[in-house]
Amino acid sequence: MRIKTLILGAGAAGMMCAAHAGGDCLVVDHAKSPGEKIRISGGGRCNFTNMYAAPENYLSGNPHFCKSALARYTQWDFIALVDRHGIAWHEKTLGQLFCDGSAKQIVSMLVTELHAAGADLWLQTSVGAVRHGGDGFTVQLEREGKPVTVTAQNLVLATGGKSIPKMGATGLAYDIAQQFGLPVTETRPGLVPFTFGADRFKPLAGVALPARLSNDRASFDEALLFTHRGLSGPAVLQLSSYWQDGAEICVHLLPEVDLFTALRDQRQQSGRKDLTTELARHLPARLVDDLAADGSLKGRLADQSDAALQALCDRLHNWRLKPTGTEGYRTAEVTLGGIDTDALSSRTMAAKARPGLYVIGEAADVTGWLGGYNFQWAWASGVAAGTAIRGRLSALAGPAGLAPPGPIPSAAPAPRQ
Repeated sequence: MRIKTLILGAGAAGMMCAAHAGGDCLVVDHAKSPGEKIRISGGGRCNFTNMYAAPENYLSGNPHFCKSALARYTQWDFIALVDRHGIAWHEKTLGQLFCDGSAKQIVSMLVTELHAAGADLWLQTSVGAVRHGGDGFTVQLEREGKPVTVTAQNLVLATGGKSIPKMGATGLAYDIAQQFGLPVTETRPGLVPFTFGADRFKPLAGVALPARLSNDRASFDEALLFTHRGLSGPAVLQLSSYWQDGAEICVHLLPEVDLFTALRDQRQQSGRKDLTTELARHLPARLVDDLAADGSLKGRLADQSDAALQALCDRLHNWRLKPTGTEGYRTAEVTLGGIDTDALSSRTMAAKARPGLYVIGEAADVTGWLGGYNFQWAWASGVAAGTAIRGRLSALAGPAGLAPPGPIPSAAPAPRQ
């Protein structure tokens, strides 16, 4: 079976690429349904982009790499696509955009787009050996228990990273990249909860509050959630991408409150009130009890000097903690690191040393913040590669240009949609 383009992975990036790569394109995935990560994202409503997406919201060994793709396919371009399909959406905090209805609407939109472009989609298809020869890339697939050998001029790695292995995530893209001489940077879980030993925060499981989490690399003001394993919530997930094993983090409780002034004023007005009672007006009671367990918060407000109140506020504003680790790929939303961007063209996502090989989405060493940024990178990198593939095929077709898309050869098994 010979085709122009084979895309490994029917996720956000892979389907977006297929919608722009021209006809005679096949997308394959091991899952029963396309876009499984899209389906579960955003509580089932898909945080599909962010109004403020910009290069500074991404981590990479080369922070400039993402600029070209993001500039050429912006959040506004994707919003326009969503609008054309009549999908209602709304903005939550910090520019995060969600479907009013279901994340399945985004999946359906992408499937519609790829089919309209002349692409086919095979699900429950596993990938075996991948080789490169004079005719392009030859890939051994297994579909419905039957082997299929596919030869394609272009091969796109869109299988993502290692996060959420229960959904079938593996390092397949990294293995194929290394096979063709593309280096892979160190990978680790990103956007992932912190863990602490000895059930440190188990009594506080379920307690949530606004906080500022920071280290010497980054700072985020969002919600903090205590869990039976440690710390989670948006602020924690964000900071985890900037954390290294063994490093401390700083928790600033009540970042929007002038706590010293509030406590001093209450000392004047209600000096007989217990310090812990007053603190419970600003912090969850269970958290106050935990902080008071060492006996440092005893006494009435009237008994606290300005220096004592300031020391307490400093403690709450600079709570130093050292996680024992993270929950790992099991719950990580993304994989940090990946196929080295130095080996790729920032404009086309093509491998510099292997014509016809492309790397998009999470497989590349580009990782976004929490809040729709990783989806925007998937859309932008998918469009960049798809557009480049269409241009390459047009050039290879000669003066007549790219032939109209045709169906997958009839000798192949019928596509499953």
